[in-house]
Amino acid sequence: MMPRRRGVPTKTLPSSLPFLLLLLVAFCLPFFAVAEDDLGAERSALIQFKASVSADPSGVLSLWSGSKHCSWPGVSCDSRSRVVSLNISAKAESCPQTASFRRSCSDPRRKLAGKLSPEVGRLSSLRVLVLPFHGFEGEIPNEIWSLGALEVLDLEGNSLFGSLPLRFPPSLRILKLGSNLIGGEIPLSLSECKDLETLDLSNNQINGSIPNFFNGFPKLRGLYLSYNQFGGEIPNEIGTGCRNLEHLDLAGNLLTGGIPTNLGSCAKLQSLLLFSNLLDGVIPSEFGNLEKLQTLDVSRNCFSSPVPPELGNCKSLSVLVLLNLFNPNPDREDPRPQDEFNNFQGEIPENITSLPNLRILWAPRAMLGGRIPSNWGACESLEMVHLGQGFVSGGTFPTAFSQCYNLKFLNLSSGNLTGWLDERLPVPCMDLFDVSWNLLSGSIPMFTHKQCSSHSTLDDLPSAYFSFFAYRTHQQISSLSLLPTDFAVYHNFGWNNFTGSLPSLPVATDRFGAHAAYAFLADGNKIDGALTDSLFEKCKGLKGLIANFSNNMISSVIPADIGSMCGSLVALDLAGNHISGAIPQSLSLLDHLVALDLSRNWLQGPIPGVLGQLKNLELLSLAKNNLNGSIPASLDQLHSLKVLDLSSNSLEGEIPSGISDLRNLSVLLLNSNRLYGQIPPVLANFTLLGMFNASYNNLSGPLPLNASMNMCNSLLGNPLIQSCTVVSLSIPPSNLQGGTGNYQSFAYPPPASSPSKSSNSGFSSIEIASITSASAIVSVLIALIILYVYTRKCAPRSSPQSSGRREVTIFTDIGVPVTYETVVRATGSFNASNCIGSGGFGATYKAEISPGVLVAIKRLSIGRFQGVQQFHAEIKTLGRWRHPNLVTLIGYHVSEAEMFLIYNYLPGDFGLARLLGNSETHATTGVAGTFGYVAPEYAMTCRVSDKADVYSYGVVLLELISDKKALDPSFSPYGNGFNIVAWACMLLRQAPEATSTPDLLAGIIIEWLTHSTHRKVSCAMKWSLYVLIIASSLAVFHGCPIFGQMDEDHSGLQKLLL
Repeated sequence: MMPRRRGVPTKTLPSSLPFLLLLLVAFCLPFFAVAEDDLGAERSALIQFKASVSADPSGVLSLWSGSKHCSWPGVSCDSRSRVVSLNISAKAESCPQTASFRRSCSDPRRKLAGKLSPEVGRLSSLRVLVLPFHGFEGEIPNEIWSLGALEVLDLEGNSLFGSLPLRFPPSLRILKLGSNLIGGEIPLSLSECKDLETLDLSNNQINGSIPNFFNGFPKLRGLYLSYNQFGGEIPNEIGTGCRNLEHLDLAGNLLTGGIPTNLGSCAKLQSLLLFSNLLDGVIPSEFGNLEKLQTLDVSRNCFSSPVPPELGNCKSLSVLVLLNLFNPNPDREDPRPQDEFNNFQGEIPENITSLPNLRILWAPRAMLGGRIPSNWGACESLEMVHLGQGFVSGGTFPTAFSQCYNLKFLNLSSGNLTGWLDERLPVPCMDLFDVSWNLLSGSIPMFTHKQCSSHSTLDDLPSAYFSFFAYRTHQQISSLSLLPTDFAVYHNFGWNNFTGSLPSLPVATDRFGAHAAYAFLADGNKIDGALTDSLFEKCKGLKGLIANFSNNMISSVIPADIGSMCGSLVALDLAGNHISGAIPQSLSLLDHLVALDLSRNWLQGPIPGVLGQLKNLELLSLAKNNLNGSIPASLDQLHSLKVLDLSSNSLEGEIPSGISDLRNLSVLLLNSNRLYGQIPPVLANFTLLGMFNASYNNLSGPLPLNASMNMCNSLLGNPLIQSCTVVSLSIPPSNLQGGTGNYQSFAYPPPASSPSKSSNSGFSSIEIASITSASAIVSVLIALIILYVYTRKCAPRSSPQSSGRREVTIFTDIGVPVTYETVVRATGSFNASNCIGSGGFGATYKAEISPGVLVAIKRLSIGRFQGVQQFHAEIKTLGRWRHPNLVTLIGYHVSEAEMFLIYNYLPGDFGLARLLGNSETHATTGVAGTFGYVAPEYAMTCRVSDKADVYSYGVVLLELISDKKALDPSFSPYGNGFNIVAWACMLLRQAPEATSTPDLLAGIIIEWLTHSTHRKVSCAMKWSLYVLIIASSLAVFHGCPIFGQMDEDHSGLQKLLL
């Protein structure tokens, strides 16, 4: 029986197997169907993402085809074919690690564009979404924030806007949204992401204060909040929960207060960037505990304490930035101050300068009372040092730099340094070496260091700082723009006491190949000797050369074969020496020459006609020599020429008519020669477009038919010229004898000299009496005119007629009733005692409608408008305007007998253009305004404009800032016509490095206030002063030729003013 039972199942198993398989299939089929549906949904979501992309230059999404979506580029799946990663980056190969320097890292060849599809939210297993540096726009879809498995979200460098969500994926580890347009505040819900390791919200528009919950992220390694609009203080909680924090970047905000001392407990901190804020107080000495700290930037704040010596304990420190005159983010419209307000006291401790890993020390214009440190340790890592333009007490040039063989950038300009230069200095290997404006002596050595190390090109933060500072410095040096390459070596020995002869050019040309350009400046010294062939022996290894030997005592001739010897010359400045002989014909071989200045020498003979072959020449100055002969007609071939100065020679003949072909010419100085003949007609137009002077020659004949009488001012001392009624002197005044004109050469200008106190600069007794008499007569006339205008415009009219409607239309409720009767009563029936100003449309009165409620009533002259209906329409439009910089139009009254406007009362209504209508831009009664306040163009043309008013506004601001009057008595030694604008311009010209930005003026005046007047200027006051100075410099920039074009950093403020 038993064997039979055991055999029964054995016989029936094959027959039951199909049934079991069928049962298994029936059980699993729904699961396979669901999985297939999910995979199809994910594939569809990817297709929808592709469809939302409007640009795909690399065609990466064109490869998304077929049913196997897990093999598509940028898509990764798990073992169940679920999408877990979507990673398509357009990040360029070279991109700085820190967000403060990561602006434009997109590779345009891979940059997608379009909108983020909400269908991405259907990828329920997605853990990584990385789409940085593309061109995606719009808001981040809520479906993406709802991805529960998401751990990494990187959308940096797009154009996404909106605000941060109220809920974040709970597993989020990395959130990178830097360089977008996201606004709002950081929500509290972010504190729930306990696993957060990296948070990058830099370069957005996020405001509010930095939350105090950053101590709740134990794994946080990188916190990047730079370039937003965060205010308030740095929360202490960052320092209490930073045991793993490596990078903290809070730069470019509006943070105030001091630096939390507990940041010194962040033991793993490697970079700390706090620049461009409003922080004050001290650099905590606790920072000495940060043994792993590599980069510390506290520039562009308001620190005023000594640099703590405890920083010398930071053995890993590689970059230390204490002050920075460059705007770190010039492309961003920024409301924060754009200048440096740090005011560190005392010396930089030598235990900091001798740190073994120090690569960059940047502290220009440091107001250090001590001397430049002499101990720089082994300096094996040192690459860049900028302690120039500072207020130091001198000392000798540090010899320790002779051992810094990797040094590529050294600026110690304007430091009152004495001593001489060591021949072991690695100057030939330096990209920039600037010791100008010191007191160094001896000769410029033949530097012996020849073996140059290559500059490290690591993609790290120190390298980003090196590149940034080198690039911005290159941009700032205006003369380098003449060179035909982006890379140039700059060596400046100018304005010292160097003697001896000129050596060979101290540059190692072999390390650059044939691609480098070189600028060598040795102007303003006491160098003598000859211009030898060895001086130009390295020309052939350069792509371009700027050589400035001006204002020395060189007494040789110019080498006859200089053209063939140094074909790379772009600019040659030999002005102000004792060079004699003739101008070499070989100069015509310098095909790349842009500027040639041989003025103020002893050159003789004619001007070579072959100079007309220099097709790229923009500046030619041969003034104050002993040149004779005629002006070569071939100069009309110099079509690039902008400045031609041939003044103070013995040139004869006529002015070539071919000058008319020089379309780019803006300065033509021919004065103090022996030229004769008539004036070419084309020069009549030139006097209106540029600077022209042909005074003190033997010119004759009538003025050109299209010439204005102003041309006579450019033709003094030509007694045979007809139509000019001015007195023609036969001897030129001292300021025209040998002058080189009032143009700015490519060479660096010397500092403005003190005003001359010689007897020749004063007035004679007859002149003084004449001026005094004339002034008295003018004063009486002005007083009579003012009295007449005042009595006519501010005298009360007859009482307003009772006829007509007396309605007052109100646009803005000021809390008290405003009626016709209250206006008349508050102004005392428009009594002159309440008159606070008058203009082309009538007088303005101060009116107290109710106790403490002041308004301004502008009573309009009847007959100034075409019709009452038109006036009604225009005023209603004005009543709807609201702007923080405009007075508010409260209401108005208009009838056939009376018209007035009601404004909110602001003390100091201002300007001619505001008082004249759009159709009345010309003051026909002559110049109205106070000397020193009116704009130059208004004083000359009597034509008013917004800019003329803003000029006057800027003068008032300068008065407030500097505590000087527009025509301050302290200006009297500088001569007549010297006002506060000229004083501000003089400060700019005396600056160690010329620049055209208003920021320089701000820094100079603030330093002048703190040092010259010994005033204590707080950080808040410095910020306010900065805004006022920028406003005033923008307002008067067209009165100061050094400004040139307006700086784009302040275009927004300029629009506000105008």
